[in-house]
Amino acid sequence: MTSSAKILVVDDETPIVQTIRAYLEREGFTVYTAFDGPTALQAVRSYRPDLVILDIMLPEIDGLEVLRQIRTFSDVYVIMLTARTEEPDRIVGLTMGADDYVTKPFSPRELVARVKAVLRRQRANTTDLPLRFRRIQLDSAARKVWKDGQEVTLTPLEFDLLHTLARHHGRVLSREQLIEHVWGYDYFGDERVVDVHIGHLRKKIEDDPAEPRLIVTVRGVGYRFEDDPI
Repeated sequence: MTSSAKILVVDDETPIVQTIRAYLEREGFTVYTAFDGPTALQAVRSYRPDLVILDIMLPEIDGLEVLRQIRTFSDVYVIMLTARTEEPDRIVGLTMGADDYVTKPFSPRELVARVKAVLRRQRANTTDLPLRFRRIQLDSAARKVWKDGQEVTLTPLEFDLLHTLARHHGRVLSREQLIEHVWGYDYFGDERVVDVHIGHLRKKIEDDPAEPRLIVTVRGVGYRFEDDPI
């Protein structure tokens, strides 16, 4: 899925929305727009977009709260738009389930490239075979995960990240390798996005996220999945 996808653009600045819409429609995307938080939430429910471009600074309900509410009913891909002065909000957004972020001012061409890269993740499944470990089980076809027999709800990006680590269990994968597998070769954002999503994933699958035993940090190198295959 790429140019046939539906994109929701949410920003309270009309010129920005119009510019993004023009570039996306030029690439063949179907584009919907919203200019405040409540309208954005209704649009996600009504239009069921494949991806949301979401500004943090919105009237009525800010972008972080919109993202939090979206994640209660949808795993739609989300790219956050942030100002350079909003570094803490950017990290919070990634922790809450955003898939990527673009910093204002931005190049519309860069944003379109990010959109395409995120949407291509849906093609990332290299096998439909289930992955079974002592504590973690992954159904690649259904994109579901269980820990100790209990289903765990992951965002699409979190699933891809865990799936990549599990397929290479016992091997250390660097941030660069994880970005290539999960975000794509054409991702040119901050590598710290890996650390943020690993932290979020650990909160969902580790008994104690502060002392992880399933996704282990190899200092100075990367991460390793250590559950025992069965």
